[in-house]
Amino acid sequence: MKVPPFKLDAWLAAHEFATPPIRYNLASSTGPLWTLGELMKLGAGDLRALEDLKLSYAPPEGSKLLRERIAALHGVDPDHVQIMTGASEALIALTCHFAAPGASIVLPRPAYPALPVLARAWGMQVREYELRPQHGFAQTAEGVLAAVEASTRVVFVNTPHNPTGSIMPANEQRKLAEILAARGIPLIVDEVYHPLYHGATVASAAKLPNTIVLGDFAKALSLPGLRIGWVIDADAQRRQALLDLRSYFTISCSPLSEAIGAHVLAHSAQVLGRLQAVSGANLALLTKFMHQHREALGWTPPAGGTTCFPWLRDGRDARPLCELLAKDGVLVAPGDCFDMPAHFRIGVGALASGYQDALDIFRAVLAGF
Repeated sequence: MKVPPFKLDAWLAAHEFATPPIRYNLASSTGPLWTLGELMKLGAGDLRALEDLKLSYAPPEGSKLLRERIAALHGVDPDHVQIMTGASEALIALTCHFAAPGASIVLPRPAYPALPVLARAWGMQVREYELRPQHGFAQTAEGVLAAVEASTRVVFVNTPHNPTGSIMPANEQRKLAEILAARGIPLIVDEVYHPLYHGATVASAAKLPNTIVLGDFAKALSLPGLRIGWVIDADAQRRQALLDLRSYFTISCSPLSEAIGAHVLAHSAQVLGRLQAVSGANLALLTKFMHQHREALGWTPPAGGTTCFPWLRDGRDARPLCELLAKDGVLVAPGDCFDMPAHFRIGVGALASGYQDALDIFRAVLAGF
């Protein structure tokens, strides 16, 4: 299968790695990035032991220490944790595992653009449930179940959601998992933004029956360069199948990345606290900005995660606006990357300073658009 162009990554790469780079990156879906030096200063600086680390393969299931610390973050058995090379490999492995002749997968719309492409690449049919802006992008068990058919092999939920920032309440997740269990359909919950919430905190779905949880270091932990993700699954047979697939894909992560990741999780309160502070301050500024421009821009404030998905009220394609903003040094992601052209994705997590300056440029560009 020839896959379509990955519009989102092409847009981001064209500007993030440009010379000179973009001044204000509001398109990023991560938090404020860390340097290795900053990480080494956390706690007692036990990363100094890296000088004795042998740069061989890591265990294919992930190092014991890393899995223990991920398990502690979610309150689950470490044996239920399978390390992956980023959440990307987890998505590839899971869509491959559930692929079968005539099988379908249920996905949200909008969704991370790789998801439907990966599913179709493995021969699956895609059924979508829509997160509608007029309903605040609400995620409900009833809305998801309406897309489930006899051919459905697995159902996918992303909460907090990229790009909209909506969440599925814990009671709705449990209801959905239980109904799907009765039909013999597993539920995948993508939690890469957990536990970043802008209101009431939602418990991880990792303890729910019939549920597979995805996480990674890229989003809530703000360390995309580690390229570490994980799957939490109580089903030992399915974990073994994913481990076998990984042996064909990437074999293992780098032991260097895993050692850094384990160190980060020992100080997760500091890492997550920094993201919470930055995203909270930026979201307050963005909320004020959106209120001031409510006649031109519609939006639903994000309930969690680092992104939201505003739209042009007049229905115009937002890409020309995004191009004008990029020309003036402010990067947001066009909605056509998510097949919703009137929208654009804007982040609140990456910029530890300068967010108001970026919004001032946005204001000037919008006035002339």
